[in-house]
Amino acid sequence: MTDHTVAAEPDDIPDFVRNAINLASGGLGAQALSATDEFFAPLARMLDDKPAVFYPDKYDDNGKWMDGWETRRRRNGGHDHAVIALAARGQINGFDIDTSHFTGNNAPACRIEACRAENAPGDDADWFEILPMQALTPDSHHFFACADTQAWTHLRVHIYPDGGVARLRVYGIPTLDASAVAGEEIDLAAALNGGRVIAFSDAHYGAYQRMLAPGRGLDMGDGWETRRRREPGHDWIIVALGHRGTIDHAQVDTAHYKGNYPDSFSVQAADLSEFSGDLDKAVVASSMFWDTLIATEKLSADAIHDISSDKVAGLGPVTHVRLNIFPDGGISRLRLFGKIA
Repeated sequence: MTDHTVAAEPDDIPDFVRNAINLASGGLGAQALSATDEFFAPLARMLDDKPAVFYPDKYDDNGKWMDGWETRRRRNGGHDHAVIALAARGQINGFDIDTSHFTGNNAPACRIEACRAENAPGDDADWFEILPMQALTPDSHHFFACADTQAWTHLRVHIYPDGGVARLRVYGIPTLDASAVAGEEIDLAAALNGGRVIAFSDAHYGAYQRMLAPGRGLDMGDGWETRRRREPGHDWIIVALGHRGTIDHAQVDTAHYKGNYPDSFSVQAADLSEFSGDLDKAVVASSMFWDTLIATEKLSADAIHDISSDKVAGLGPVTHVRLNIFPDGGISRLRLFGKIA
C-alpha cells in the first residue's frame, strides 16, 4: 500500500498531541532560521514531518549521518541554540522533544523561549521563556506541557551544552485574526487557519493531519488512508473547523490514491458553539446524527473533486464536520471554503 505506515498511538500520548497540530512542521511551512552550530546535522532536519530514521552505515564528510539537528562537541564553554519560525502564529499547548537514535550524542538538557515578530527576530527581539530547563535522555520522546496562553511566531531552542535533537514537535492551535479576513472566503478546515482532526474510525496508513495541509499531497503517505475494511460499515474522520463559519463549496482530493481511493464520500456538519466542556471526546457518538452538508458523491482516482455551492446544503454556521468515505481508502486533502460567521 504505502511506505509511510503509522503505528497506533500508545495510550500515554498526551491530549495536547492528539488535539492540536504541529506548529513546527516543515510541511506546514515552519522554517529553520539560524543556529549557533550545525556541524554534524542541519537544523532543518529537526522540523521534518516524518519520524527520524537511522542508517547504521551512512556517513558524510563530517562523520556519522544523523536525522535531526546535531552540533559539534563544545570545548570552549557556553551552549548551543537555534531559532525557528513557526508555520503559523499560534498558542502552544505542549512539546515533543524527540532524541530518537541519538544515544551517546543527544543533548542532555533543553530550554525554549518564544517571541512575536513579523519577520526573522533581530537582536532587539523580546524573548520569553515558555519551557524552563528540562533534562533529556537518549533515544526518547519527551512530552512537556506548556501553560503559556499567548500566541507566538518564533521559538529559540537552547540545548545544554551541545549534542543532537532528532525532531521538535510544537503542538498548538494557530490564531487567525478573524477581523482581518471578515467577509472573505477562506478554507475553514485548513490547518494553518486552525482546523484540526479530532477523531477518526481508522488511520492505519499515511499521516491523517496532513489532510488539512496546504498544497497537494506529495505521495500516498501524505494524507489520510484507512486499512482495507473487512467488515460492514464505512470509515469516517471528524474535523474541528478553525473558526465557526458558513461553508459554500468544497474540494476533495485523492492525489496519488489510484487503487485505493474511496468509492464515494459524504459530509455531515454541526454547530457546537453553544456547548462547553471537552467537545473533542463527545462529538463521536453525536456525529452520526449531524445534518447532511454534502450528500453522497462519487470519487475517482488521483483527482481533485470540486463540489459546487449547489451541492452544499444551506445549514448556516457550523463548527465541526464529519467526512464519511465509502467503504474505505485514502483522501489526500479536504478543503471547505466559506466565510467566518
